Amino acid sequence: MEPEHASAEVRKRARTPRRTPREVADELRARIRSGALPPGRRMPTQAELAEEFGVDRGAVRQALRLLQEDGLLTNVSKGSPPRIAEPGPPGDEPRPATAVLGPRLAAAFAAPRVRVDVVCHTAETLTLALGQPLRMVHEGLVRPESILFRVLLPAHDTALAFPVPAGDGGGDDPVHARWLRTRDAQARVLRHHLRTVRSVHGIEVSVAFRALPFTPVSKAYLLNGEEVLFGHYLIARREEEWEGRTRETYDALGPRTLMFSFAKGGGRRDAAFVAETQKWFDGLWDTVTTDLPLS
Repeated sequence: MEPEHASAEVRKRARTPRRTPREVADELRARIRSGALPPGRRMPTQAELAEEFGVDRGAVRQALRLLQEDGLLTNVSKGSPPRIAEPGPPGDEPRPATAVLGPRLAAAFAAPRVRVDVVCHTAETLTLALGQPLRMVHEGLVRPESILFRVLLPAHDTALAFPVPAGDGGGDDPVHARWLRTRDAQARVLRHHLRTVRSVHGIEVSVAFRALPFTPVSKAYLLNGEEVLFGHYLIARREEEWEGRTRETYDALGPRTLMFSFAKGGGRRDAAFVAETQKWFDGLWDTVTTDLPLS
């Protein structure tokens, strides 16, 4: 019976699709952002991760290198399990959005009145980074009196500069439709998570979206009028499989965008940048943008 049982287990594992290194990295990245793997803690060993995800150690090493490239891990190649990177202080050297936004949002949520103004291409990075401050709210570590989010996203009918098909699409352009689904899905998730804070904890919450008539070539996060995280979208040729086809596009790697921090307390130059960026955002919000219906 034992050999037969073992054989069945082998057949079962063979039928289960193996996770790719990127899928393993995405799962670990989500745990880091949510605070399940907090800064300073050691990662599980490669053997433990390989067993958990059903992959070989080579795939685990590739996943860890991806997280290191995002600035989320330190000491990846030192022989012992790497540690979750500690967030740098405002004004520190630029770091990827995936590494810096969650901790800075968490710091912003310690204020009595939270205001977050955002210009971005989709709300993907913002939605993921929000897990850390929301966990703090749900655990009672912080309790702001009010939370206001204002988000500017490209309008649905904007002729986007990116993402676009690479080369001749032959009239078949599903790229824009896919971007629109992603934009709306991320915005709905963001709105749902914030409204849950209102319904569960009775905190005053407002979430609003408006549509830009152009493609933003940079992303900006304004936190409580005190700090700006700013970065340029870098466009690259990407190859992805979706809808049963391999498609090549020109697109931005938003989560890996290097973010530069400017804080009011960082000197006259930083303070001026924060003030002018807030004026820029308010001007866009009040003039050329329109209501953004989520499809």
